[in-house]
Amino acid sequence: MKNRTPPRQGSGHQHKKEFGQNFLNNGRVIDRIVAAIRPQAEDHMVEIGPGEAALTEPLLSVVAHLDILEIDQDLIGPLKARFALCPAFHLHHADALSFDYAQLLKSPEASLRVVGNLPYNISSPLLFHLLKYANNLIDMHFMLQKEVVERICAAPGSKTFGRLSVMMQYYCQTEYLFEVGPENFTPPPKVDSAIVRLLPYRQKPLLAHDEALFENFVRQCFALKRKTLRNNLKGWLNAEQIEACGIDPSARAETLPVAAFVQLCNYYQQAASQPTPPDLV
Repeated sequence: MKNRTPPRQGSGHQHKKEFGQNFLNNGRVIDRIVAAIRPQAEDHMVEIGPGEAALTEPLLSVVAHLDILEIDQDLIGPLKARFALCPAFHLHHADALSFDYAQLLKSPEASLRVVGNLPYNISSPLLFHLLKYANNLIDMHFMLQKEVVERICAAPGSKTFGRLSVMMQYYCQTEYLFEVGPENFTPPPKVDSAIVRLLPYRQKPLLAHDEALFENFVRQCFALKRKTLRNNLKGWLNAEQIEACGIDPSARAETLPVAAFVQLCNYYQQAASQPTPPDLV
């Protein structure tokens, strides 16, 4: 793939901190991201936060349908001026955090591919919001704060393993692709960035019986840092019940694999539904 020209500079747009606007300015980095995404002609793709269209332009040159979500009213006009005549271009002035992505599906069985340079201040809640639509997502490629990507892809026992790691790895295969330094943005952020690939499971290798409960259960396991499962799960499971799952009650949540959280939550759900201790699940 040949190097593309960098995105347009000098547009006069005032970058807004409340929207976390740090726009890519390096054509080679943009090419590398597009190569990682591997857009195909038949793709129905969604781009969150196009900014000054660094990724939008190369994506539109390939895909059949690109839905774009932009919250900043000041960017709507320039985007329409550049791409309104492109048949693949569909712009939504919307907040990605509350947007109903199901409305983009042409049928209940249809699938989307999602990409974006996500604002650092909303990245985690936005990821959790997107997980609601995981069954209709082929993949997600995001630029995020490097620390967030490390947390998403972290292994149990590492300093960065936590609630975000468990939830993302429950729903998706996660892959840290590459780092992008601050010098590749306008204005340059004060942190390093990285690209992550998320592939939602078509059939999950682990299955929580109640996924809404599972999210709350995992949050409780990590409620107090440095506390043991015995302490964090008071009122949920006692030490004997945790041990019945083959897990040490004195262990900390960050040391457990994802499978252990699923097992504990399923045990809790079954225990709560009957007066006698359940068989292990």
